[in-house]
Amino acid sequence: QVQLRESGGGLLQAGGSLRLSCTTSGRAFKSNAMGWFRQPPGKEREFVAGLSRSGNNTYYADSVKGRFTISRDSALNTVYLQMNGLKPDATATYYCAASKTYFSSSSKDYDYWGQGTQVAVSS
Repeated sequence: QVQLRESGGGLLQAGGSLRLSCTTSGRAFKSNAMGWFRQPPGKEREFVAGLSRSGNNTYYADSVKGRFTISRDSALNTVYLQMNGLKPDATATYYCAASKTYFSSSSKDYDYWGQGTQVAVSS
């Protein structure tokens, strides 16, 4: 069983930066592809960024490309999402997820989920 826990959310003004962390149990991300998703209030959950099982490949939604960075620290069993240039439309609950298979941008392909951390960006 893979356990994920997100942290790092908060309230900030547009243009600011925030780093989200996803702490995993054991070496979850070494045998799973990892993804960050977000769910804005009243909307569907959407893909934000992903990391292949090898850690060699990263993937981003077009809306965040160039501003967000996904990375991992093997020693700390943690996956990060660095978010720069935040806009009000980034307001959402952010979720970390793990897929036992390969990377996918579909939330349906992920097997494990964290509880989420909230991010609110004011204009």
